[in-house]
Parts: sequence; structure tokens; C-alpha cells
Amino acid sequence: MPACAPGYAPASVASRLSLLVDLTAALAREIDLDQWLAEAATKLAEALGAERATLWLVDGDSEALVSRVAVLPEVPSLRQPLGRGIAGRVAAEGRALRIDDAPSDPRFDPSADRLTGFVTRSCLAVPIREAEGGPVRGVVQVLNKRDGRFDGEDERYLGALGRELARALALTSLAPERGAAGLSLRGPFNRIVGRSPVMEAVYERIGLAAASDVTVLFRGETGTGKTLLARAIHANSARAARPFVTLDCTTLPATLIESELFGHERGAFTGADRRVLGRIERAEGGTLFLDEIGELPVELQAKLLRLVQERVFERVGGRETIAADVRLVAATHLDLERAVEEKRFRADLYYRLRVLEIEVPPLRARGPEEVERLARHFLSLHARRHGRAEPALGEPALSQLAAHAFPGNVRELEHWMESALVLAKDTILPIHLPRPRLPEPPARSVPLPEGLTLEAASAAYAKATVERLGGNQSEAARQLGVARNTVAKLLKKL
Repeated sequence: MPACAPGYAPASVASRLSLLVDLTAALAREIDLDQWLAEAATKLAEALGAERATLWLVDGDSEALVSRVAVLPEVPSLRQPLGRGIAGRVAAEGRALRIDDAPSDPRFDPSADRLTGFVTRSCLAVPIREAEGGPVRGVVQVLNKRDGRFDGEDERYLGALGRELARALALTSLAPERGAAGLSLRGPFNRIVGRSPVMEAVYERIGLAAASDVTVLFRGETGTGKTLLARAIHANSARAARPFVTLDCTTLPATLIESELFGHERGAFTGADRRVLGRIERAEGGTLFLDEIGELPVELQAKLLRLVQERVFERVGGRETIAADVRLVAATHLDLERAVEEKRFRADLYYRLRVLEIEVPPLRARGPEEVERLARHFLSLHARRHGRAEPALGEPALSQLAAHAFPGNVRELEHWMESALVLAKDTILPIHLPRPRLPEPPARSVPLPEGLTLEAASAAYAKATVERLGGNQSEAARQLGVARNTVAKLLKKL
């Protein structure tokens, strides 16, 4: 469909400025980059009174212009070598081109028109770059002015937009690696890095989830990025303009989780001197993300089940039934099926939560190329955050990264890179990386005195497991297949 309706009216200066702000602000979220390209092109065509607009990005790996979606109903994407065609010439030379009669211009390449069936008459294209003489990150191009020719004011506006887009792109996961030209097309969602086959399957499900309002359950080890993926579902859904509210079920004692989630009325308990809205009401119209849902106390699961089934709840100490317009997304690293068998998690709640299940793979399953890609991304990210020059990543350090299993997954790798950035000067070497963890010893038998009750024996075994893992209760809980709160309770009994 065309980018503009036939009854086009020229956009005001104020609306053009508003568009500039909207396009750059959107890049701060976990948006679908393809969708952003399409929406940005549509809005840009409207603002400039053009029949079409395309936002081309320079792929730093292939050194070609790429537009995966750009108001092109006929084809899913376009690629064009640098230097070919008007957009390619702008990317290669770094200067704007304004052409009134494109077919007669020798720089015009008609191959895209032949592919799409579109007829280009006039064209205005400007580079996306932060400053004159700086590296070109892409090209903004508009075609066929509806009420005459593109003029100098159009060119100045588009040039300003190109500069702001370049600054915004530098703060996204598209930001190039140290000294590289173009952009790094690391994945389909902003702020989420990964192009391995196992992650492509995750991205496909995120796209399907974002297009609906179903309840989603993320499964995967701690540190794999489940919260970031949940934000991507929200940012690309119809609820994106409303709040994204998180509750980590492991950070609060059981006595406070109910009040924090459902809110409470004045006088509901000692110290409740006023009404307090819970996370559900604060997420009204948006998304409620329940992290580590497997740790939710059993006594609260029935109340949550009512919310999941009927989208209604009551505040603590209240009698009013309140409707909740929220989308529910949950995540866990626990074996919920085992928790259901052991009566630690309600079966009815389990089945209500896993309407759409997304398994997030551990970092070790994503391959060494993904580890390197993420490592370079985190180096660039923290170099900008700390105002430091970005060091090179030496081959010996890369080999050490590839050999490590990263039990802490993506989060552990990020911490390694931030630490290395602080320690290294020009090049990151193995000496700047944490010492790899010793191989985890195999499970061994634990000598127990005779006459222990089952509860005491369980507590002793839990204690031995925690000690074997250097005091890491979360990892002990994962290996034992129980909630972290269960391990803590067993340790207290000793």
C-alpha cells in the first residue's frame, strides 16, 4: 500500500519536528527493527509529501546497503552495493543528492523499480551520519514529491533527521564495533544481540507473541536474558505505550509479595496507614512480568490463578473485586513439571501460564561466534557508558572466552567484559579476564548419621550441595530441582 493517502496535506514544521523526536526516541526500546524501518519510512513519506520513503542501513559485514522492510509491499527486502544507484552513491560519497528527473540521471539504477514495479520520478537522499566527514551509517531516501519538487527546506530537514538518527543508532545494538564502518546487524530486535539458529527460533516466537495478547512463559537458565526478551514482546505489542511492570518473586519475603502484587487497603495490617496500589494496577493497560514465577509461595498461587483466568483480583484487606486489563508474561529457571509433581506448584496455574512457551537457550548452546559477537557488543556498550576508549579484543582472550562454559550465561559474559574494559588499556588479554571456574565436581554421596528424619537428611544434603557450589544457593536449587526459598529454609533448619 502507498506510504501516503491520496488526499495528502503538507506536514507542518511542528509535525516534522515531532516526527524527528518520535523516530529517535523509539530506538531506546527493544523494538523490532524491521517494524521500526517500515513505520519510520511510512511516517517520513507523509512528512515530506512523498509517495515512498526508504531507510537504508549500511551492513558493516557485507559493506552493502540493506533495507529489510521499507514500505515495500512487493518485496520483503532490498540490498544494494555501495556506489550503485542514488542511495548507494550517497552512502559511498557521504553527500546528499536531490534529483528532479531520476530516469534521465546516469547515477539512477532502475533495478529496484523493475523488481517492485514502482516508477521513480524524483528523488532526495541524504546520508545518516553524526557529523560531516564521519562514517556513514545509512541513507534516508524519499521518492516522488506529490506537489512538485523536493526543495532546499526538504533537504535541510532530511539532513537533520539523518544526523539525529545516526546519534540514536549509536546507542542501540546496531552500533558498530571499534573502528568499524556502517552498522552491525546483530539481530531483529533492538538491544538484543544474537543471530545463531537457536536464537532465530526464539525471535520467531517473540514476534508471534507480540502480535497477540496471550500469556507467555519463558523457560531457561538464569542470566540468559529472559527479562529483555519479555520487554521485546511488550515493546512490539499493541500495549507498548502503556507500562511494563516487573515483579521478581525471589526478591521479597512471602509476607510482602501478596501486598506488592495485589496492593493493600488502609488498615489491612499493622503499618498500613494508606491504600497502596500493587504491581497489577500499576501495569494497567500494559504488561505485568512475573520473573521466577516458580518461587511464588503456594499460598498465593490460587489468588494469582484467579487473575490469570478471570483478570480480576482484590487488594489485601479489601472486598472490592477489581478488573485488570494486563497482559501476563512469566519466566522461570525451575523445573515446573517436577514442582507440580511435588505439590510445590499448582497444576492448574502451570497450565494457565504456559499458553505460549518460549525456551531461551543457554549461552553455551549459541556457539563461539555468538559469544564473540556479544563480547564485542558489551565492550562497545560499556566503553560508551564509562566514557573510555574501546580496547581491542585479542585472539588469546577470544580463545579463552570460547573455551568457557559460562554457567552465568549472558549476564556473566557482560560482567567479564565490563571488568576487562576497566583493567585493559589497548588490548584485552587473558590476564584481564576472570580466572575460569574449575570444572564442577561430579555429584557425590554425602555421609549421613543414622536415625535422621527425612527432613533432617534433606537439609544435610542441601547444605553439602551449597558448600560444593561455593555457597551459590540459586545454582544449588537448580541442581536439586527445588525453589531457592526451599534451600534457604532447609539451611535454616540446620
